[in-house]
Amino acid sequence: MPNSSFLNEFLLLAFTGTRELQLLHFSLFLGIYLAALLGNGLIITAVACDHRLHTPMYFFLLNLSLLDLGSISTTVPKSMANFLSNTRAISYLGCAAQLFLFVFLLSAEYSLLTVMAYDRFVAICRPLHYGTLLGSRACVKMAAAAWASGFLNALLHTGSTFSIPLCQGNALHQFFCEIPQILKLSCSDSYLRELGVLLVSVSLGIGCFIFIVVSYVHIFTAVLRIPSEQGRHKAFSMCLPPLAVVSLFVSTLTFSYLKPPSFSSPSLDLVVAVLYSVVPPAVNPLIYSMRNKDLKDALRKLIQ
Repeated sequence: MPNSSFLNEFLLLAFTGTRELQLLHFSLFLGIYLAALLGNGLIITAVACDHRLHTPMYFFLLNLSLLDLGSISTTVPKSMANFLSNTRAISYLGCAAQLFLFVFLLSAEYSLLTVMAYDRFVAICRPLHYGTLLGSRACVKMAAAAWASGFLNALLHTGSTFSIPLCQGNALHQFFCEIPQILKLSCSDSYLRELGVLLVSVSLGIGCFIFIVVSYVHIFTAVLRIPSEQGRHKAFSMCLPPLAVVSLFVSTLTFSYLKPPSFSSPSLDLVVAVLYSVVPPAVNPLIYSMRNKDLKDALRKLIQ
């Protein structure tokens, strides 16, 4: 059996061996990638250029768009390049870099979604204290904490994962370097250390999810007390998009990393990975702008 000390590359999942279908997958990924670039790029430009959007909520949305651009750019371009060149290979160092960047950006995004839930909670449940609790300095610190927590989490997982001896070949049943797929190549029980690190991260993630759920319970309770129907509609339009994003993100990511081995299959793993790594960066701009009048006005003004 090959040992990880002698590995110089991994083989990513080949969607199909038919050239026409490879080009079809390339076109599909290219369309999604361009949509993500355009949508997130427009949001970043609109928030940066329109002074009316220089508020905590849109500052966090700008950071979310940056993270989305980074995460989809970490996985999809390499997969598209493999489709075009009809290859599956990614270098050992390239795989480590891809894993680090992906975990970094995904962890930071989850932390940022937690911060955004807190922002909406304060805005709706503690409006008189909003300027005090979410001043410009506090917003910068919270965003920086989200990025820093993602960096530390990625450093921990990448170091732990790639220190494990690999004895089960070098073929990954995924279109990018993913921790569960690399653990499947490990020798006997050597993966238990990384599994322990993963459980710690999952526990922290569950804590964040509980905080998000409790925040939105308070938010919806407060919204239902608003006498004005227009006020309730505006509050729901600001809160439902982040909740939809969090629900998709957490459910698919949790299923991917914690599902029992009996539920595992290449096609299911692929679909779930696409749902948490490719779909959110592409649909987030649409979700956040669809029911947000201020952002739609800024985008319309920007396009015109």
